[in-house]
Amino acid sequence: MECQNKPLLAEIAVKKMMATERTHVKAQIDRHQKLRQKILNLSGVTERQNAGIHEDAFFVGRTMFMHIHGRGHCDIRLSKIDQERVLAEGKARPHRWAPEAGYVTLMVDDEADLEPALGLIRVSHDHFAGKWNLANGTPKNKDRS
Repeated sequence: MECQNKPLLAEIAVKKMMATERTHVKAQIDRHQKLRQKILNLSGVTERQNAGIHEDAFFVGRTMFMHIHGRGHCDIRLSKIDQERVLAEGKARPHRWAPEAGYVTLMVDDEADLEPALGLIRVSHDHFAGKWNLANGTPKNKDRS
């Protein structure tokens, strides 16, 4: 009798795992969409999907100020001063390929990560939005770093 129940119990366990995984993936997709929408609600932001190696790239004027790889891997470009502060405070980690450009990396793995990520995204947005005339998309000055 016990041997007959093992395949049934294994099947039930697999179905539970699959249901849990579907729930997790749906939560990731929902979080990603919520994050994208909040970024797009910032003044003057445009999105270019699949811009180079970036799945979702966000611009102020002609400057990409952040991008997202996959679900929740956020690369955020900051001023050098903000980058140094954020790294020293442990709020993000250095960007793997372009730290010299001011990028930091932050993972949004769950709902609790959204607000800290949005805080850094707003810092980046405010820095780069200050360099562009958002009404007409022209630079305020020649320094676009």
